[in-house]
Amino acid sequence: MPVIVIIEDDPPIRRFLRTSLRTQDFAICEAATGKQGIIEAEVRKPDLVILDLGLPDMDGVEVINAIRAWSTVPIIILSARSNEENKIQALDAGADDYLTKPFGFGELLARIRVALRHSAQSGALTNSEVFNSGELTIDLHNRVVTVADKEIHLTPIQYRLLTVLIKYPGKVLTHQQILKEVWGPSYQENAHYLRIYMSQLRQKLEADPTQPKYLLTESGVGYRFKA
Repeated sequence: MPVIVIIEDDPPIRRFLRTSLRTQDFAICEAATGKQGIIEAEVRKPDLVILDLGLPDMDGVEVINAIRAWSTVPIIILSARSNEENKIQALDAGADDYLTKPFGFGELLARIRVALRHSAQSGALTNSEVFNSGELTIDLHNRVVTVADKEIHLTPIQYRLLTVLIKYPGKVLTHQQILKEVWGPSYQENAHYLRIYMSQLRQKLEADPTQPKYLLTESGVGYRFKA
């Protein structure tokens, strides 16, 4: 039974999440403050964390930073903060997904399933030399990329960009995160580099670059690889 830690200070929302998620065969642990949530995450070693940003004792981004210091557990933000800057800040800190209140339980459940599935895939990737998704295959040992059994030539930067995205399948990566991993810390403000190379990568990997199947844009935030 997958374990979910809910860090939420609003009792009605916490009660709704607890009741609804238990009907879906999740084990639920709760915390009403950031500090309690960090302790629950350390003790319970959950499969996923649902986190509100507006907590009474500390900001949710601080909670993300504390958990990310030792764990890669998927974190889904559930917050009333809907502006782009808050989303970018939370995702940059290490959150995997962001859902704004009010929310539909069906959508939250779908995002939980995606996060758990991709967490398992990411763990498997670290122990494998071949990544497969649909017709796309990446031989990480030999640095060979094929689509529908046809080898695709990628430049070193294009290949690095692709491997960064597949390292976090399903997770939204902000422009700054990708730029830092692919080009280095001094390039975090050069978003035009990323747009150019992402366009080139789509031209080579997608059947229809205007309707990408793998390399998806999260408007104003960044990109994610859809496995």
